[in-house]
Amino acid sequence: MASPRKAPTPQDEPVNLHVLAMDTLRFIRETMERSTSFTAVPGWGTVGMGVVAFVGTAAARMVTPESDYWLLTWMATACSALACGLGAMLTKARQVNESVLDSPGRRFGLGLIPTLIAGVVLTLVFFIQGNYSFMPGMWLLLYGAGVVTAGAYSVRIVPVMGACFMALGIAAFFSPVVWGDWYMAAGFGGLQIVLGAIIARKHGG
Repeated sequence: MASPRKAPTPQDEPVNLHVLAMDTLRFIRETMERSTSFTAVPGWGTVGMGVVAFVGTAAARMVTPESDYWLLTWMATACSALACGLGAMLTKARQVNESVLDSPGRRFGLGLIPTLIAGVVLTLVFFIQGNYSFMPGMWLLLYGAGVVTAGAYSVRIVPVMGACFMALGIAAFFSPVVWGDWYMAAGFGGLQIVLGAIIARKHGG
C-alpha cells in the first residue's frame, strides 16, 4: 500500500511565495527595460565594424601619413563601417520585433547623431587648416561621447564601450602623432570587436 503523501507544512509555503514574487519582479523589470531601452544594438554588426576598421588601418598605413590620401582612406573606412553597423542594426531590429523609430530608438539616435555631426564639421575645419595630427584623438573622443550618450538608452555595455573610446581619444591627444593609426585600430578595431562579441553573446547578434 502506497504511503500517504506528505501534506505541505506551513514553512514550505512562504518559500514558494517568495520564489514566485521574485520571478514576477524579474519579469516586470525586464519588461520595463525592454520598453525603455534600445536593445537592437547589433553585436555581430559591431564586430563587423571592427573588422572594417582593421582593414582601414592597413590601408592607411600604405599611404603617406597625414595626407589627403590618408584622410580619404579613413573617410571611406568610416562610411563602410557605418553602413555595416546600420544594416546590422536594422536586421536585428526586425528580428527582435523592434522599430528603430520607436521612442528608445529615437533617443538612441538623437544621442549619437550630434557628436557625429560635430566630428564631420571639425574634420572639415582641420582639413582646411591642414592639421591632421589631432584627427584620430578627436574622432575617438567624439565617437565615444556619442556612444556614452546614446548608451544611456541602450544595454549597459554600450556606455562602457563609449567610455573606453573616450579614454583612447584622450590618450591619443597626448601621444606621438605617429601613434594615431594604432589608436584608431585599438578603438575602432579591437575595442569594437571585443565588446561587439560581448553584446552578441549577452543580447544577441
